[in-house]
Amino acid sequence: MFNEQELNEIDVLIETALKEDIASGDITTNSIIGEDEIAEGYLLAKVDGVIAGLNVAEMVFKKLDENFEFKPLVAEGEAVKSKTKIAEMKGNLRALLTGERTALNFLQRISGISTETQKYVHHLEGTKTKILDTRKTVPGFRLLDKYAVKMGGGTNHRIGLYDMVMIKDNHIQAAGGITEAVNKVRKNISEAIKIEVETTNLKEVKEAIECEADIIMLDNMETNEMAKAVELVKGKAKIEASGSMHFQRLQEVAETGVDYISVGALTHSMKALDISQYII
Repeated sequence: MFNEQELNEIDVLIETALKEDIASGDITTNSIIGEDEIAEGYLLAKVDGVIAGLNVAEMVFKKLDENFEFKPLVAEGEAVKSKTKIAEMKGNLRALLTGERTALNFLQRISGISTETQKYVHHLEGTKTKILDTRKTVPGFRLLDKYAVKMGGGTNHRIGLYDMVMIKDNHIQAAGGITEAVNKVRKNISEAIKIEVETTNLKEVKEAIECEADIIMLDNMETNEMAKAVELVKGKAKIEASGSMHFQRLQEVAETGVDYISVGALTHSMKALDISQYII
C-alpha cells in the first residue's frame, strides 16, 4: 500500500502527533489503568462512508504497544453502511485509550476525504472525465490526503512542485507571457517531465497549444467557453478544468469533453467521517 519511504514519512507524522497529544504522559489513563492490563476493542463506522486509513490507525497503536493486535474487517477503500464494525483490536489497555484520539484523527480524516471523493467520482460515471486532487492539503499531510483521494477513486495530480511543471498566472506574468515561460522551462527540465499551462481565455488556450503544452488548464472559465476550448485543442493536449468546481456543476463541465476536473475542496474542506472506538 505504501512504499518504504512513504512509511517512514508516515511514521514521523505519527510520532509528531503522539508527542503533541501525550507529551509527558496520559495522566488520566495512567492514573486509572494498570500498566499491564490487556483489553479488546473495536472501531465502528457510525455513518455510511468509504473506509481508508486503517493501516495508519494500526501504526499508531503499535507505536504504543509493539505486540498490539489489529484486525481490519473491511478493505481499504471499501464503502460501508452505518454501524459497520470496521476493525477489531487487542492489546495493552493503556495503549488502546492513549492512542484512541490520535488513531481516530488520522482514520476519520482519511476516510472523510475518501468518502467525499467517491461522491464526485460516482457523479461522473459514464463520462471520460476524471476527478483530480490539488496541493491544497494540510501541511505535513500531503501523502495521506492524496492517498485518501486515491482510495475514493480519484486521481492524484502532481504531488508537489518537483514532479510536474505547472505554469500559473504569476509565472506567466513574471516571464512575460506563456511562450516565454514554456521556453524557459524547457531549457531546464527533462523531456520526461510534463508541462501544464494555466489559461483563462481562448487566446491563451491557442498560445498554449502552439507551445505544445502537455496539459492545458482552463481556469475559472464559463462552461460554454470551456466547450470552445476543447474544440480548439482537439486532442493535442489533455485538458483540466479548474476553479469553482462545485458538485452541482460537475456534470455540465464533464459534458464539454475535458479530461480532468480538479477539486480543491476534496482536501481543504473535508468533513471527517464519524468513527468511534469501543472497549469490550
